[in-house]
Amino acid sequence: MTRIVKTASYLPKKVVTNFDLAQTLTTSDEWIVSRTGIKERRIAESTTSQLALKVAEQLVTPELAKELDFIIVATFTPEEGTPSVACKVQGALGATKALAFDLNAACSGFVYALSVANALLQGQYHKGLVIGAEVISKIVDWQDRTTAILFGDGAGGVLLEKSATQQFHGEVLGADGMRGAKLTAGFWGTEQKLTMDGRAIFDFVMHEVKNNLKELAAKTACPLEKVDYFLLHQANQRLLDQLAKKLQLPPGKFLSNLAQTGNTSAASIPILLDQAVACGTLQLGSKQKVIFTGFGAGLTYGSVLVTL
Repeated sequence: MTRIVKTASYLPKKVVTNFDLAQTLTTSDEWIVSRTGIKERRIAESTTSQLALKVAEQLVTPELAKELDFIIVATFTPEEGTPSVACKVQGALGATKALAFDLNAACSGFVYALSVANALLQGQYHKGLVIGAEVISKIVDWQDRTTAILFGDGAGGVLLEKSATQQFHGEVLGADGMRGAKLTAGFWGTEQKLTMDGRAIFDFVMHEVKNNLKELAAKTACPLEKVDYFLLHQANQRLLDQLAKKLQLPPGKFLSNLAQTGNTSAASIPILLDQAVACGTLQLGSKQKVIFTGFGAGLTYGSVLVTL
């Protein structure tokens, strides 16, 4: 049995607006907002590990850190191949008891990591962190209008504990590696920047994610109409609106922070979750039904139904 005990998030202080981008790109605030819903994004002047640590320090005290059994960081932008971001966080926290590893499923990373953490908590482990953290700005081609306008940096996460009551009611995860070339990125310091076939990704989401949500509803015997809120990966507002329309669900149930954060990949869902908790839309312990859904590079996708 698994429950979410606490949420946290961290956004870098540096803000880059659409007006800033228009100084170097052939674009405008109106053009970007009308196509993506994004008005600004945060850009980090620190590493992914440092962003993840900011979140971890909000989730646990130094004393509680010593009780952690695991730390999982979902990211596709680590600053190096090894040590992992999670191991750096573990060392900085002094979480000497915790196993630690990174998970790379790109924009589905947080949902995948929740699935792994839930499985760990069904066994010998009792407490752990799941964090999504990205510094995508380091791999974006800032001269490419199709991608530069979309992405931002940030981190978010949750403290999970074994519980007598189950909050995680079911999941459906998937991947389509045959279409992996539709969204690619190289390592830092290489010439291969992030590239994306936007139309192909949009079509992928409209088909696979829509079916994924319907499959989860059937598997858990929870009609989508009974779900209080949907926290989907924050990729594009038009995409979120179109999904709501196709599923015949009120768009107000699909929470969004795209206007202020842009696409933060694996960090987007936990940042959105923490902000929704902070403003009172979501309340831990309220029994609200929420679906987390990730989708993106790989190509990967997945959803999990939880009761807060």
